[in-house]
Amino acid sequence: MNSAARSVWNVFKRSSQGVDPVSHGHHHRQEQWRGIRVKVFNGNLESALTFMQRKMQSSGIERMIKREQTHHIKNSEKRVLARKNLERIIKSQDLARKLKAILSKKVRGL
Repeated sequence: MNSAARSVWNVFKRSSQGVDPVSHGHHHRQEQWRGIRVKVFNGNLESALTFMQRKMQSSGIERMIKREQTHHIKNSEKRVLARKNLERIIKSQDLARKLKAILSKKVRGL
């Protein structure tokens, strides 16, 4: 079982476990998990796996699994990720500002 299939299996195991809201006085946040159902025809597991992989990519479950970190991230990696995220946000804001300026000029007829 490869790592992607193992992580999908863990996601499905978590979604099938019920959350007990009154266990030992702790309040649990019930999370909503999306699931994928794939039918296996004539025992053809390979085609079912490829179909499941395509469905995972299109539905965004694969991104959700990658985003869920299970290992330690070094501080240097955190700084690099934070810097890239900040650059992405600044670039997006800059593009939005330019687009707003262009649209306001079009509305004014300049």
